[in-house]
Amino acid sequence: MSIEHVETAAATPGATNRVRELLSQMTLEEKLAQLVGFWVDQGDEVVAPMAGEMASSTRYEDATVHGLGHLTRVYGTRPVDPVERASWLWSEQRRLQTDTRLGIPALVHEECLTGLAAWKAATFPTPLAWGAAFDPQLVERMGNAIGRSMRELGVHQGLAPVLDVIRDPRWGRVDECIAEDPYVVGTIGTAYVRGLQDAGVHATLKHFVGYSASQAGRNHAPVHIGRRELEDVLLPPFEMAVRSGAVRSVMNSYAEIDGVPVAATPDYLTSILHDRWGFDGVVVSDYFSVAFLETMHAVAENRGHAAHLALEAGIDVELPSGDAYLAPLAERVRDGRTPELLVDRAVLRVLAQKEQLGLLDATFDSPPASIDLDDAEHRAIARELAEKSVVLLSNDGTLPLASPARIALIGPNADSAEALMGCYSFANHVLAHHPGVPFGFDIPTIAEELRVRHRDARITFHEGCAVEGDDRSGIDAAVESARASDIAVVVVGDRAGLFGRGTVGEGNDTDSLELPGIQRELVEAVIATGTPVIVVVLSGRPYAIGWMLDGEGAAAAVVQSFFPGEEGGAALVAILSGDTDPSGHLPVSLPRSAGAQPYSYLHPLLGGPNEVTSSDSTPVRSFGFGMGYTTFDRTDLQVEESAPTDGVIRASVFVRNTGRRAGSDLVQLYGHDVVASVTRPVAQLLGYARIDLEPGERAQVVFDVPSARLGFTNRDFVRVVESGDIELWVGGSCADKQTTASVRLTGEDYLFGADAPAVTAVTITRDRS
Repeated sequence: MSIEHVETAAATPGATNRVRELLSQMTLEEKLAQLVGFWVDQGDEVVAPMAGEMASSTRYEDATVHGLGHLTRVYGTRPVDPVERASWLWSEQRRLQTDTRLGIPALVHEECLTGLAAWKAATFPTPLAWGAAFDPQLVERMGNAIGRSMRELGVHQGLAPVLDVIRDPRWGRVDECIAEDPYVVGTIGTAYVRGLQDAGVHATLKHFVGYSASQAGRNHAPVHIGRRELEDVLLPPFEMAVRSGAVRSVMNSYAEIDGVPVAATPDYLTSILHDRWGFDGVVVSDYFSVAFLETMHAVAENRGHAAHLALEAGIDVELPSGDAYLAPLAERVRDGRTPELLVDRAVLRVLAQKEQLGLLDATFDSPPASIDLDDAEHRAIARELAEKSVVLLSNDGTLPLASPARIALIGPNADSAEALMGCYSFANHVLAHHPGVPFGFDIPTIAEELRVRHRDARITFHEGCAVEGDDRSGIDAAVESARASDIAVVVVGDRAGLFGRGTVGEGNDTDSLELPGIQRELVEAVIATGTPVIVVVLSGRPYAIGWMLDGEGAAAAVVQSFFPGEEGGAALVAILSGDTDPSGHLPVSLPRSAGAQPYSYLHPLLGGPNEVTSSDSTPVRSFGFGMGYTTFDRTDLQVEESAPTDGVIRASVFVRNTGRRAGSDLVQLYGHDVVASVTRPVAQLLGYARIDLEPGERAQVVFDVPSARLGFTNRDFVRVVESGDIELWVGGSCADKQTTASVRLTGEDYLFGADAPAVTAVTITRDRS
């Protein structure tokens, strides 16, 4: 990067005269102090990659002599009482104001992927469940509730949402992601950003960019993708959250793309993010990723060199602590190897953020004397989102349950609260290191809720087997209980954790998409009894479970739930019992096998089954699939014959509830560019809308689709909308063409990208005649 570019960048948008004046007064040590965090509670707990090896030996009192940029996870590293910790935090902020020369408080950040990751705080469904619910407005409400709790505790920045597009379900961090479709990721992720930031807490997009496209689905593995895939699949969700959501912070990806680590790449962190998209916020490093330039990527000879590369690329703040941006960087600045203008650029952004958050004028006189981090609003949102995210994959009519007299409840996840929560829940992320400490909030299991709902039934429970391992000693008892019952409910799946502690989550990648351990053996043994079997899969990734869905030996019904959170047990029992209609839809294709990966429904013609290969990658359930207890007809898709390449395609469709009970349909509009200058997906989601309909009720759903939704990166790597024919359809999934139409885009190729990302508008008109 040239010095001229740095000087231009130093004219930081959003940096007021007050902030510039503050910068002019700062020594180098004071500047660098604003660019790092300090992890006060860091100890032996492994809650970040290689945290133990990277632990700082610096005393906190010494680290804050010149001020401090961030306080790292003061609530989210150990089980601390929120009120007591708030009192400490308020006093510490006052100390920074009075005992440091410039008196600048620290910015406090926390994880908030499934709710505030703190003791006693509400735990919401994991992001993959957000995608299954297809309800941005509900996710925005959730984000706002989470942000309210954070703000009350003096937290300013949340490290969420994850906008990585799912590329391979073998990757352990799939449960942190929203969907395999970039438009769904963008619309739902941006809704979360708005909710959190409207509550006064800055959201942080992660992991920018390419992290989820790792080789063989392995965490931190190299990424091999072309520029077009990067532009058309991985970048759009981030662009939407920056341009439309006005997000205030971005976190870099650990990944290397084509041999170059993102943390050391100005093309991503400066040219795309700031120059092209106009982002004027702060880029923070993923934990230890600056040091990783030396220790894991080997592109830096030492920590000072790593600091230079990261700062030059556009990483403003080193988290969780100052391993590289303090003494190692100071040495390079003093001897002239790193221009101080690079430091100034980052400090201006940090100070501007603190000013926007009100920190430069904040008083810390009244810490909260009491706080409810899991109030009625939190639980109501958690319940609604859990219910809307449950996906019914198959059903022979056994569901909903009638009133069985004898129920065999079986499986390692049937009576487990941990099985309801994702990797970044406080319980699975932190409390796992503190056995015996209570959750601090109510999270009834499926077994507990089933006993309440069917209090007159005789319910027997047998675990059968563990989530992991090969101990078969419990299978016989589980089988006998199924034989003696009217119905068997078998609850299997994952246990979220980190770095080998669990079956899914950060660092828990897999080379097989079979259910972990011997759970398949358990399910097959129970099905073989002849008793009707309902299988509930509680997981953080989709598994290859086609054997239980179709054909001989299939279960009577299969329900998929992606870590539904604290109200998940109640939501699942309500759905199994028919109190609530299942209405979730798959945000990711249900895989045929691990060998068929990586797979995306956004594949071109040669990416699917065809006559030139004997390998079939067709998923057993397609993206967008989801059943309910009623049925819907989607008919009469209408669209004008043509639309301009720089205009809007208006498509309308009628949806009718043809069943006997109320239900919720997900109306999905797909398109396919018939002939283009580069290969295009055989299906692409253009718009979606949830609609609740009473039996017999009909509604017209109108989609106003910007033609730019069909844009792509052409052979010259220019983002265009080309003229030509477009096939459109509406159905129950991307593979279900229930009603079809076509439109011709006309006019010159439309160059797009300078405007805000295109979002499809939806209008619903009900017809009760």
